Amino acid sequence: MTDRLRVAILGSTGSIGRQALMVAERFPERIQVVALAAFSNVELLAQQAHVFGVSEVALGDCRRLEQAQSLLGGTGLTVACGSEATVRLASLENADVVLNALVGAAGLRSSIAALAAGKRLALANKESLVIGGELITRLTTSGEMIPVDSEHSAIYQCLVGERADEVQRIWLTASGGPFRGRNSSELADVTVEQALAHPRWTMGPKITIDSATLMNKGLEAIEAHHLFGVTYDQIRIVVHPQSCVHSMVEFKDGSVKAHLGATDMRIPIQYAFSHPYRWDAPLPPVDFAQLGRLDFEEPDYASFPALELALESGMVGGTMPTVMNAANETAVAAFLGHRTGFLDIPRVVEATMAGHSAERVECVEQIESADAWARQVAAELL
Repeated sequence: MTDRLRVAILGSTGSIGRQALMVAERFPERIQVVALAAFSNVELLAQQAHVFGVSEVALGDCRRLEQAQSLLGGTGLTVACGSEATVRLASLENADVVLNALVGAAGLRSSIAALAAGKRLALANKESLVIGGELITRLTTSGEMIPVDSEHSAIYQCLVGERADEVQRIWLTASGGPFRGRNSSELADVTVEQALAHPRWTMGPKITIDSATLMNKGLEAIEAHHLFGVTYDQIRIVVHPQSCVHSMVEFKDGSVKAHLGATDMRIPIQYAFSHPYRWDAPLPPVDFAQLGRLDFEEPDYASFPALELALESGMVGGTMPTVMNAANETAVAAFLGHRTGFLDIPRVVEATMAGHSAERVECVEQIESADAWARQVAAELL
């Protein structure tokens, strides 16, 4: 890498992308943003491109290309559209680090492209590993992958300097979401607005709904399985409402390392850029005297069946996580669009999974085929 880290940010207009640009803005002498990609928020994308002086921009929605060219015309930067344009940015010769903060399964090809090109992949798109983990882990010999999810960043940091064969268990913490403590009958009439009111984290709408159903924690368990080479029996999920302990690693001698810190996504984003170094952050330290207590409890699998469905898909493996994820994305989009109920999300996921016979993953095209099939089935179920 050069002295100044050259970064491409995919998903720059989303929550993670905007916070990544805050980090870049704080360290202009250390970070140069060279490329940005977004789906359809043309106005914000153009503003970001102007502020950071990037040379390349990709827009997922080609219907907005003319508007983007109008806003960015005369600046000398390249404007392209479509999924292939975004994938191309992931392997730019003048990028050292690619932050993949795209939403959903659409991020898989970009993750593969970044690693195949030998880049450092700062991975915030957990679906890349959920649906393509069996492919992506084969590419880590080419590039380097550092997770951006707060839980996986915590585990990654706890494992620095440790032997992988001495890991006994990973403790994956969950906030419990906005409906912690409610039973299934109390969830029947949940509104979109209630589900989007997360008690601890400010995130995009899709991941916020996944946190409310606890599906997100199941996706993270699959991600942890691929990232850290542990079995599902070695992954323990625990609800921690304070969200101060981001996750823990237990070793064979009974020792446990916990990563604690503020609930601010700029910390794991910054670490993915700065590793193996730590840069200062303009955040107040955790006041443990004021915090007072740390609570941990078992998840309520009966009231939040999406969690168990995700874990089941991971243990089956092959194309089953792809089908689970596609059905979930379809159902969540319907819920956000007020076209279905909160409890219909796990219902649709379960029914779609029941109609699928998992196959060993051999290529991206196979994953995309299973993804398309599952979306069609889920849409019919809705």
